[in-house]
Amino acid sequence: MATSKVKTAYRQGFRDGSPFVLVIVPFATLFGVLATEAGLNVFETLSFSVVVIAGAAQFTALQLMLEDAPTLIVLASALAVNLRMAMYSASLTPHIGGAPLWQRALAAYFTVDQSYAVSITKFEDSPEMGTAEKIAYFFGTVTPVCPLWWVFTLVGALIGEAIPASFALDFAVPITFLAIIAPALRTSAHVGAAISAAVLSLFLFSVPYNLGILLAGIGGMMVGARIEAAKEAKND
Repeated sequence: MATSKVKTAYRQGFRDGSPFVLVIVPFATLFGVLATEAGLNVFETLSFSVVVIAGAAQFTALQLMLEDAPTLIVLASALAVNLRMAMYSASLTPHIGGAPLWQRALAAYFTVDQSYAVSITKFEDSPEMGTAEKIAYFFGTVTPVCPLWWVFTLVGALIGEAIPASFALDFAVPITFLAIIAPALRTSAHVGAAISAAVLSLFLFSVPYNLGILLAGIGGMMVGARIEAAKEAKND
């Protein structure tokens, strides 16, 4: 009976994660194309997706690489973008923290925006689910997502190597990044943070080593936090 529930949970997770394929396939392909445009070879591009497996951070790093930013700045910026994963992990811990260590380690690797968003909603709506069912559901959500991210990164890299450098596709990186971020701007705090960061990045454009981008991001987060605090104080 328990095994049946786990299998059912996995299938539900797979079904709920499947719609994201419509987003993953084109974005992974585009990342592969643009990574080769930035100078990475096929192996380096695929390794990037396998090791990092975080679209927003990968596009951020790629944009900075195209601007010849120092390696330390590239790493720091990508890590800053991925700080949300720490919050995702803290949020998931009450639900899957009781799973075996190897399962938690795999879950940590496969925690991406899609798997988190679908899983946390399911877990909160279904308190009767056990830990084994929850971890099975979580892995179900990533099954149609992550393998396709790797596969179509490779497809994009192979296509990219065949595209002449004169096509200059690097302009698509910032456009793609805007497309990733825009749907997440759902509250006044989000919008305030985004606008503040954009304005600050313009004022800080001349800061050496592209540090202005990182400083603008920190400033945007501070503005967003202040707006959120003001809203909470008003509601009390």
